[in-house]
Amino acid sequence: MTVSDHPLILCPDCGAAHALPPPSPGHRAECTRCGSVLRQFRSGSLEHAAALTIAALILFVVANLFPVLTFELEGRAQSATLLSGSAALWMGGYEGLAALVFFVLFVAPAAELLGTLYVVLPLAAGRRPFRHAAWAYRMVTRLRRWAMAEVFLLGLIVAYVKLSDLATLEPGASLAALVGFILVQVWGEASLSAFQVWERVAPQTRVSQAAQSPREELTACHDCRQVVAGSEGDCPRCGAGLHRRKPGSVRRSWALVVSAAVLYVPANLLPIMTVIYFGAGQPDTILSGVEALIKAEMWPVALLVFFASITVPVLKLVGLVYLLVSVQRGSPHRQRDRTRLYRLIEGVGRWSMVDIFMISLLAALVQLGAIATVEAELGSIAFASVVVITMLASESFDPRLIWDAPHLGAKGREASHG
Repeated sequence: MTVSDHPLILCPDCGAAHALPPPSPGHRAECTRCGSVLRQFRSGSLEHAAALTIAALILFVVANLFPVLTFELEGRAQSATLLSGSAALWMGGYEGLAALVFFVLFVAPAAELLGTLYVVLPLAAGRRPFRHAAWAYRMVTRLRRWAMAEVFLLGLIVAYVKLSDLATLEPGASLAALVGFILVQVWGEASLSAFQVWERVAPQTRVSQAAQSPREELTACHDCRQVVAGSEGDCPRCGAGLHRRKPGSVRRSWALVVSAAVLYVPANLLPIMTVIYFGAGQPDTILSGVEALIKAEMWPVALLVFFASITVPVLKLVGLVYLLVSVQRGSPHRQRDRTRLYRLIEGVGRWSMVDIFMISLLAALVQLGAIATVEAELGSIAFASVVVITMLASESFDPRLIWDAPHLGAKGREASHG
């Protein structure tokens, strides 16, 4: 049995096996079946990523030290830091919502930065990785989609526009640091090749002619993409549990989609916040908030809120239902297009958190006693639940079932879905 010099990788979106060619600067390998990016090589990426991650961490610390926005009305002023919104929600009796905002705005970004440094610094210096580096990088990849600083910035812009006609607003010292952190973090993530990191932690499996067929004998780790023979046990590289396909993918996805659809009704019917101005106030739903922005001729912000808070959740739910039904029916049609639809659903769902961040900021800024107050309402809990559950639903769905289903019989599909 001879072993090739090329590492073997299974496409995470369709399961196709590929023997990757040697990396070269600017090299980008895509799946020939579904178009998914398998590997992108960047010269010097580890060194660049380490420097950019250190810069991002410094900016993140600065962004949390000072106010990002100051609200002034009738001679009284109130400032808000990144964590003020979470604190205001907690004090208002919405502990779960406060914990969610704290997690996605502070815990997840901080853990991602520290975890990346823990893994990349020794590799960039040409040394062996630290102990448990594989586990740390696995956590980094899982946390990345829950770090939402850029979504918070969009929520801050919406809050600024909503309050601009009511009072005087002044950007705080941390706002520039926040923008810088987001830009540097995006730059750092773009310069870092996950495949290259994993190769330095532990090399990818090499191709053997005997192991290439049948494909059913091979399993790719869901986290690090290491390819192993069989489908039981733990990944030898990162320690994650091995499964040929995500266990119970269809059933779990259906349960989450139905739950999100049920919660979407109260999320739109119940008020998400109440603005009290000199003792008078009226609860606002998502739609009434959009209508108020339109009446104020703030068309771009109204379209942004409508798209992020109403259109995106609906499209995610409809798209996931379509994918689940097509998989269960074993449809052989438009598999590449359905895989692209899955990638779109996976990528846009987090942006619906704009409204939650806006509410948290308003609750932190507008606390001026009898003059003006903003309070979160029950609808915000329902809406935040919809956002989180749809994200979990798309994460639970296994896109490789799109490509498996047409080749399996009814019993095989049932076994695969279970």
